[in-house]
Amino acid sequence: MIERYSLPEISGIWSEENRFSIWLKIEIFASEANNKLGIVPGTALRKIKSRAKFNVKKINEIESVVKHDVIAFLTNVGSYVGPDSRYIHYGMTSSDVLDTALSCQMKEAGELILKKLLVLKSSLARKAKKYKFLPLVGRTHGVHAEAITLGLKFALWYDEINRNIERLKTAIKAASVGKISGAVGTYEHLNPFVERYVCSKLGLKPAKVATQIIQRDIHAEYMCALALAAGSLEKFATEIRHQQKTESLELEEPFTKGQKGSSAMPHKKNPIISERIAGLARIIRGNSIAAMENINLWHERDISHSSVERMILPDSTMLLYYMLVKMIEVIDGLVVNKDNIAKNLARTHGLIYSQRALLKLVECGLTREEAYKAVQDNAMWSWKTGQDFKELLLEDKLIASKIKKSDIEAIFDSKKVFKNVNYIFKNAGLK
Repeated sequence: MIERYSLPEISGIWSEENRFSIWLKIEIFASEANNKLGIVPGTALRKIKSRAKFNVKKINEIESVVKHDVIAFLTNVGSYVGPDSRYIHYGMTSSDVLDTALSCQMKEAGELILKKLLVLKSSLARKAKKYKFLPLVGRTHGVHAEAITLGLKFALWYDEINRNIERLKTAIKAASVGKISGAVGTYEHLNPFVERYVCSKLGLKPAKVATQIIQRDIHAEYMCALALAAGSLEKFATEIRHQQKTESLELEEPFTKGQKGSSAMPHKKNPIISERIAGLARIIRGNSIAAMENINLWHERDISHSSVERMILPDSTMLLYYMLVKMIEVIDGLVVNKDNIAKNLARTHGLIYSQRALLKLVECGLTREEAYKAVQDNAMWSWKTGQDFKELLLEDKLIASKIKKSDIEAIFDSKKVFKNVNYIFKNAGLK
């Protein structure tokens, strides 16, 4: 369930009330511009600005008859303004209002999402610094590889969120365009000044070239930025789910007082928030495909994109915002089980240091093939029997003849993984 308390700030952007409010601003700004051009008389403009308002219920009632949202809106506004409403929407087409308003909504929603991304970035920075030097087994193909640190895992996520922030900033900038250029984008019945004036008032830039609509590759770029951010959250959530498995139990989602994990098994503590995040990412990713399908429209426009984006843009921005709220909650409340982390680091009896042994033998004069075979023979025996890898190396005559006992002991110093951690943190912008 998506809790309502976490969404009102962003869901309000997509409400009918807010959408019609933006439409009204566009129409008033356009009237102001046309007044400056001598098209709308000053008396008419004053009446438009003082009387223009709307009623959502009435608009919906009119639309049920006329089957056109902008006409329904203009009819309702006109009922309040009176005869001077003839100057409203002068020379404009519906998409001048619809697309310009949609750009405003995308910009507003994107900026709210950016704020949450910045909060998550800060949360990850705190965790990275806190666990900067906590050794943790690294895994490749799901199999123990070499040691990393838990802080490095968080630093990786921090760096990825930085990229998502930059991508979304770029997408918001690209989407912050308006269009007041008429039925096929030629300004035949409009002075380009109207577009410049309206866009300036709304904090947008005029589209360089448009048809009846703003081109949908712009919206697809925005949706892809959302999908990439959602994909990153899915990645983080999946890693937390892996590390909460009973067999590893290195990390755990917060489990609040009174929470229950299963209707059948009272012992259960499940990573339900991370699973929810992983699932919701699929919706946003699918929506990004729909956005790319919207790029291809007939001639100067058709309406096949409209019904799609009325769903995918509100849904995707609200879902990503919600996912960020929940991911921040998970990261801030994450339980780090240091004892289990240490146990898992030692679970393979020192095998994770096999490359150090390999390189030491190469340094001591063996060919890489000879060194690899010597280390692998002992490693495979350790896998099979559970014998300590270090003891096997100490007992191996070839290896013992090449490497001093103290040097073999040094191979298994877990703190050696720390030597370039500061360098990596600096690269990531973490101090």
